[in-house]
Amino acid sequence: MQSVRIGDILMQKHDFSFLTDPKHIRECDIVVSLLSKLFIKNPEQLDTEQLRGKYGVLCGILGIFLNLLLFAGKLAAGILTGAISITADAFNNLSDAGSSVITLLGFRLAGHKADSDHPFGHGRIEYLSGLLVSILIILVGFELGKNSVEKIISPEPVEFSVLSVVILAVSIAVKLYMAFYNKRVGRKLASPAMEATALDSLSDSVATAAVLVCMLLSHFFSLEIDAYCGLAVAVFILVSGIRSAKETVSPLLGQPPTPELVEKIETIVKSHPYVCGIHDLVVHDYGPGRLMISLHAEVPASGSLLEIHDSIDNAERELREKLRCDAVIHMDPIETDDALTNEVRERVASLVRGIDERITIHDFRMVRGATHTNVIFDAVVPYDVDLGEKEAAEKIAALVASLDGTYYAAVNIDKTTVK
Repeated sequence: MQSVRIGDILMQKHDFSFLTDPKHIRECDIVVSLLSKLFIKNPEQLDTEQLRGKYGVLCGILGIFLNLLLFAGKLAAGILTGAISITADAFNNLSDAGSSVITLLGFRLAGHKADSDHPFGHGRIEYLSGLLVSILIILVGFELGKNSVEKIISPEPVEFSVLSVVILAVSIAVKLYMAFYNKRVGRKLASPAMEATALDSLSDSVATAAVLVCMLLSHFFSLEIDAYCGLAVAVFILVSGIRSAKETVSPLLGQPPTPELVEKIETIVKSHPYVCGIHDLVVHDYGPGRLMISLHAEVPASGSLLEIHDSIDNAERELREKLRCDAVIHMDPIETDDALTNEVRERVASLVRGIDERITIHDFRMVRGATHTNVIFDAVVPYDVDLGEKEAAEKIAALVASLDGTYYAAVNIDKTTVK
């Protein structure tokens, strides 16, 4: 069953920098089957997207063929023996074949270039195809569960067949091969659908092994457990379908980038001259390998605007080259030459960390007046900090006032979009 665990995979695979070198993709030829060598001609002449598309099509077609073959064999075995567990496993493979068709179509459509109606491309179609797969899996699991319950209420004899044992054993071997093939290719191409297929194929081999064990126990120990085994397979299908549906929806709704990706972005941007720090980082995911990054970079207010702008342009260019993404950086000027401002900034930062270690501040400035000083800054409060925006602002303002009775805090509370 093609359980598309996109949520887990994407959160691990938000770094697509290795895709800038097609050589890494061509290394798949070393570890995958002869099919890739037969059907992907002259891979060294293809760019990254072309090679990614060809591997996606190849894996999709291979998955359809193998799953239809397994469905036919298991269905025949199920009819021959009357075992509902084998029939359930057969329809599990049929749902896999249907899933492969949807994944293949999604892969092809996702590869379409950006246009005036879809300026960020069509990459999210891969996620939508994964959601359709999940719905299909849930429907299959529900129907098989209903049939298994009917068999429990009205049991029927199960015939033992050596041929059925052979078919199930071959099925386990085929699914293990599919797990190996899709895992290696999926890793190289950062494809959620392929890696999900690998995990699912491994799960399928375990499920089929359970069916085989039940069949052998029924034969040698006269245990009528076939219908219960069929129900267990149906529950397995349902749980996997529901889980994959939840995880497929996550990137569509929007999820934070991985800490590793955030660290890489920060390292790249802060390596350029004049950049003192970054904040308000947002990573938009428009499909596997299609990221758009926006952030604010703090720069010295006293610096040369032209020189700083050139440095920011270089940072954007490096992000595009190394992380294979679109990047937009907004410049936030801050006072870096005033000793009092620097001192108060550090003291305020230390005080807000006393509320919660994860709270940070940025865009700090001080506006001095005749009777009081406005201390203006943004405070970034993570979503899981148990503080409302008003409560957080009041607590921080009180801490600022404790530094000096003439300090008045003008605090804007931000919610972070990164972990």
